[in-house]
Amino acid sequence: MALNPFKFAAPAVFYPLANRLIPWFWTLTGILLALGLYWGFFQTPDQLGGNNAQKEYYRIIFVHVPAAWMSMWLYVIMVFWAAVGLVFNTRLSFMMANAVAPTGAIFTFLALWTGAFWGRPSWGTYWDWDPRLTSELVLFFLYLGYLALHAAIDDQRRADRAAALLAIVGLVIVPVIYWSINCPDPTQCASLHQRSNLTRIEGNILFAMLTMTLAFWMYSFATSLMRLRTLILEREAEASWVQELLNPRGGR
Repeated sequence: MALNPFKFAAPAVFYPLANRLIPWFWTLTGILLALGLYWGFFQTPDQLGGNNAQKEYYRIIFVHVPAAWMSMWLYVIMVFWAAVGLVFNTRLSFMMANAVAPTGAIFTFLALWTGAFWGRPSWGTYWDWDPRLTSELVLFFLYLGYLALHAAIDDQRRADRAAALLAIVGLVIVPVIYWSINCPDPTQCASLHQRSNLTRIEGNILFAMLTMTLAFWMYSFATSLMRLRTLILEREAEASWVQELLNPRGGR
């Protein structure tokens, strides 16, 4: 019997699946986070080499870089579900986008915050209107704007569609962020921020960084699914299956 993935588009079908997946994602988050932090602090060099050698404080990259990656990737995921909701008018897709947004905002804030603490010993300042920092800040405001617009509109359908359109328009910031750190001609985008080059990173550093990225991925799945469960119960409160779930004995 062939598996029909479209059946999970129904909130009543997806809800129990989310319940089963959440503990697995939390378990993987804990394992990967412990491994990534251990490897990053105890199995990597005491100094990051290169033209601008950095001592112990460079280890903040094991949080900063994965958080920055996740901030962009989760925005793309949010836009994907928002677009699916607009095209197919599926309630669960809009709820998916709304569930992902807070986690994306958290990672964007974490990337900005850790970047400021990295910047102080590296550049001598917590903040500079550097292209990468500025574009990441714009991304943070887009997350907040999406959440604020959605919360400001009482009608759920209108809120879903309006916030989805804002998210889609804001997608332009993701390639801008990527270009700001990977600009082929440095004279076109003067930046304090180091350029991204994974091929030159020492093996243990790369392993710790990728492990932390996977840990953040698992965390994103866990928190988004938990938030999605709440949204499903709120929006489907009048459905018979929710009434039965919340009151299995019929009030007796």
